[in-house]
Amino acid sequence: MKLIGENPRVAVAAPNKAAAEAGVRVAAEGGNAVDAAIAATLVTMVNEIGVVSPASGGFVTLQVAGGDAVTIDGWVEMPGRGVPTDKFGRGVWDVTTEYGGGTTTTVGHGSVATPGGLKALDLAHQRSGKAPWSEVVRPAIEVAREGFPLSRTSGYYLGYTHEIIFGWHQPSHQVVHDDDGVVIKAGSIVVIPELAEALELIAKDGAETLYTGELAELLIRDMADNEGILTAQDLAAYEAVVRPALVVRQNGWRLATNPPPAVGGVAVAAMLSLLAGVPSQGSWNPAELERLVEVQHAVFGQRLAELDQEDVRKLEGQKLLELAAGGDLRALSSPSTATVSVVDDQGDACAITVSSGYGSGVMTPGTGIWLNNALGEQELVHGGPHSLAPGTRLTSNMAPSVARRDSDGAVLAISSPGSDRIPSAIAQVYALYTHGGLPLTEAVEHPRLHVRIREDVVVDYEDDLDVFGSTSLPSRPMPPHSMYFGGVAAAFWDPTDGLLAVGDPRRTGAIAVSPETGA
Repeated sequence: MKLIGENPRVAVAAPNKAAAEAGVRVAAEGGNAVDAAIAATLVTMVNEIGVVSPASGGFVTLQVAGGDAVTIDGWVEMPGRGVPTDKFGRGVWDVTTEYGGGTTTTVGHGSVATPGGLKALDLAHQRSGKAPWSEVVRPAIEVAREGFPLSRTSGYYLGYTHEIIFGWHQPSHQVVHDDDGVVIKAGSIVVIPELAEALELIAKDGAETLYTGELAELLIRDMADNEGILTAQDLAAYEAVVRPALVVRQNGWRLATNPPPAVGGVAVAAMLSLLAGVPSQGSWNPAELERLVEVQHAVFGQRLAELDQEDVRKLEGQKLLELAAGGDLRALSSPSTATVSVVDDQGDACAITVSSGYGSGVMTPGTGIWLNNALGEQELVHGGPHSLAPGTRLTSNMAPSVARRDSDGAVLAISSPGSDRIPSAIAQVYALYTHGGLPLTEAVEHPRLHVRIREDVVVDYEDDLDVFGSTSLPSRPMPPHSMYFGGVAAAFWDPTDGLLAVGDPRRTGAIAVSPETGA
């Protein structure tokens, strides 16, 4: 039996070994699942180059024992407060890479949105953490100062983008290229001393240093000199927002996910409502798989991510949920992210998803911090990079989620990267586990499909999905365990079987569980 006051043990699923081990370490030093998840995320912001950074946006969904589930919205906002209108439209240009089969995005100082991820982490710690903030940040400082091996994910992405995105700005170019100008490869040791110093400031002053303090001054100076529209007013005005999580009750479980105005959690909730009881036993049978295709087609066909205004997304998201609750499909027919999932053996759960988009290429001089290009994600900002009103919170497919089982208090944290495949990945794994009764590891590894709705409609599926049959929609097979279908990170605890962390073979990742002996 666990002794009162004993440090909790945790299960951590994270993008890399250093991040997962940071979570376990912080728990052993007195932290809980929330501290562990934040520590793992901060390490990820250091060592997943090109994917995320301390200037990312993101969401934290958490539930501590005895409390209600909440999502802390730290997603990015449209900047530009105090900027003359004739300055909009500058500091940006489009680039096209072969990454992902061909991707066009907008980069430059003008592509940088007001970041919120760090504020969300700080607020999550203030609300629900137990360890001192400085100790939660310390593993990230050490990784930045002592160096880390470039991950396969980062190496793969930089192979396509090291010059066109991360090579035009000199501070960035110096980090991702060696002395001969050759791009660094996966496994190369990367050291970013300036980032370690920036994280020391964050450990001492909290996230506020990036918004009104020393780091903010460096960021704004560089923006003003290079036609960026992110201003001191934007940073000072930014606040992470605590929202009641969107809750789905099914099969004795309560899943809490990201609520509107983000659209990812809405899509997860709508799909699960329409999949109630499906699959009925184990994996999908042919009829259930056909239902899965119909459900995804209906939900993604609403194109919520194309709605730029927050209030409109909230309204349309609520309409979608109401229609899904009625189960009527006919009424619905009209890159880069990183995730961490952690639970502890006291019943706390925390899931975090963060993103820097494709990267702006800007590394703020004197900080070692790469900036996002969220204004340049053309699939999310449809009117162009500077088309929204300053202060508008952008749309997002992210859906970090936690779930609690009514019968025994067991908890699950689940999250995934993967752009518009995030909701479909989470919904399929969760349905296979809680509806079909598959073991969690099998549910994560199970073949997936995704109904892609962009210029055209196509059912993408992993070709080891044996029972995938005919559909009226065009279909496209992909290799088993393709990273296209996300990378679900899941952590689980129940009073009987204890802790379990599961990584997805589709993405490089790592898991760690506290040893039985505690520290």
